[in-house]
Amino acid sequence: MKNAEIVIIGGGVVGASVAHHLTARGAKNVLILESEDSQGKGSTGKATGGVRAQFETAINIKMSLYSLDFFKNWEFDCEYDPKGYLFFATNEAQFDYLKRNVEFQKSLGVKQVEIVDCDRVSEICPILNCEDIAGGSFGKSDGFINPIAVMNGFTRSALANGAEIEYRKEAVSLIVKGGKITGVQTSDGNINCETVVICTGARAKLLAETAGVNLPVEPQKRQIVWARSELPLPAEMPMVIDIGTGFHFRPARDFSDKSVAKDPSIQSNDEILFAYPDPDERSSFDVEFDESFISKVYDRARRRSPFLFRTKVIREKCRAGLYENTPDHHAILGGCDVEGLYFASGFSGHGVMHSPATGRAVAEIILDGHSSFLDVSDLRLDRFEKGKMLHETAFI
Repeated sequence: MKNAEIVIIGGGVVGASVAHHLTARGAKNVLILESEDSQGKGSTGKATGGVRAQFETAINIKMSLYSLDFFKNWEFDCEYDPKGYLFFATNEAQFDYLKRNVEFQKSLGVKQVEIVDCDRVSEICPILNCEDIAGGSFGKSDGFINPIAVMNGFTRSALANGAEIEYRKEAVSLIVKGGKITGVQTSDGNINCETVVICTGARAKLLAETAGVNLPVEPQKRQIVWARSELPLPAEMPMVIDIGTGFHFRPARDFSDKSVAKDPSIQSNDEILFAYPDPDERSSFDVEFDESFISKVYDRARRRSPFLFRTKVIREKCRAGLYENTPDHHAILGGCDVEGLYFASGFSGHGVMHSPATGRAVAEIILDGHSSFLDVSDLRLDRFEKGKMLHETAFI
């Protein structure tokens, strides 16, 4: 029977970050369990790589500020590309919401974020039909990273610091005695340990249930259409989001292309990805791309951007992945009533962008009893039973 001090279940970007931050603090005998034969086959590998500080709640903004700074300055190249995020509003109520958000973001230290009028929206993204746009907000420091590069950097650092990772090792259930974690039952035998961190994305709820913990995390399929334009995309095109519908698009980057990974400068400038949160999509673990989603997305592109509507779908690059949604679309970080059991779950689409702050916060909670660099107590699991849920409108 194998022994470990800390078992991290899930080897995606969040689990790798937790391992990196724990071992950087000197934690020993840290073991990552990855159910696949390699990392990045779950939500990390399906992520679009967007990073932004334009949020509505203080905790999301602070998590983003820390993480953006990390991506810019870390020794591992995250391929941070500050193309920006442009949110646009099509009525005055939405525009007022963006104005309030920008003022709040600035008050918390967000720089290079501004309110823009319709003319400026058109300058930033000339392929938009702006006739009904009231205005928007633009964060110049927001942009894109490579999720796989971030995950690999965290993993290499953790392994160099003494952590181990085991592949094809699925955690079946948690072993709890006397209200304490004593081990993990896996597909290949049991592991004795006193600390477990669940970083299994949309499947976190199933594992938590084996310890008698109700974790309100539900899976939801999210799909992306990948397309090619006959003309080059506008230079420096940002992520563009309709705040009213969630319809969004950005220049596409193929993180799985090894030649691009070695030299990002050869990336195509005529490929684009776009999507929207389909309200008809029910909770499930289905990750098969649905062809009918293509027509839904193009219906939204028809009026908003004739440029997008004229693009040609690259079907082999279209994909579906899972969001891990909580009732308030905010993460669950920290411990619970079971001693030694911790969560880094429920990111609702923000796991990659908040992975640096998440890893440090969870590591400090485990090692010190609380997160000192940033107060993440608003993200505790018990907020749901206490009726202290958070609210974020800018959920895409």
